[in-house]
Amino acid sequence: MAVREIRLFGDPVLRTVCDEISEIDAGIHAMVTDLCDTVDFDGRAGLAATQIGYTHRAFSLNIDGVIEYVLNPELVEVSGDPEEMGEGCLSVPDLWFTVTRYPRATVRGILLDGSEVTIIGEGLKAQALQHECDHLDGKLYISRLDRETRGEAMRQIRTSRWF
Repeated sequence: MAVREIRLFGDPVLRTVCDEISEIDAGIHAMVTDLCDTVDFDGRAGLAATQIGYTHRAFSLNIDGVIEYVLNPELVEVSGDPEEMGEGCLSVPDLWFTVTRYPRATVRGILLDGSEVTIIGEGLKAQALQHECDHLDGKLYISRLDRETRGEAMRQIRTSRWF
């Protein structure tokens, strides 16, 4: 099992816009193993490559105990009326804020064998798809908060035990 340490707010890799994967080699296989092993814990819905120190476009999901991954994910569709929902992040532990997300989302990408994959999600899975795609663009969910709430989030981060 290759469980990796989660990078926390303040680590510059979390602000990195990730590179598309052009060649699937042993390093990419190892990254996918790391992503899947590290997300495979109760309470972890998703994990982006940046959260464990990689700068490639990839993430893993753990929804209802089903582990999935996707390389070069592209958020191709969101639908439904945007909803306010509680959200947290492994890279910003112990904080929980309300963000606006679409209730349905579709991501397209590839698997390790190069085949195309489409992941369609509703509810928590849709939220995770949007959240992880944000990570790969160098965005944390707190950037989606309104100014006042983001200020409160920053105060909580500065006084947290992990910062």
